[in-house]
Amino acid sequence: VQLQASGGGLVQAGGSLALFCAASGSIFSINAMGWYRQAPGKQRDLVARITQGGSTNYADSVKGRFTISRDNAKNTMYLQMNSLKPEDTAVYYCNAERPAGVGFVTHYWGQGTLVTVSS
Repeated sequence: VQLQASGGGLVQAGGSLALFCAASGSIFSINAMGWYRQAPGKQRDLVARITQGGSTNYADSVKGRFTISRDNAKNTMYLQMNSLKPEDTAVYYCNAERPAGVGFVTHYWGQGTLVTVSS
């Protein structure tokens, strides 16, 4: 599975950005997809996740501001980010999950895309 992320950039606080992730390769058994982010000196954390059926979950810090969606027919995933804050500044990573046996999941990662929010 290959994941290609795009859409990052520089935006002022209060602004909006959209991130895109395109999946290719052996995608037939991909279940959930999601976005993670990693700020300098911090661990990589889940931002938002969406299952193949469309169920979503969000980090508390982005609830009400970010919206994750996916188009299974086009093998793409999106993250609409509104009301951005300086603390949203991070490298954002596209992620896909493939079941690998009972209780196990294989994670695939795209290259990061930098989001910088200026105050």
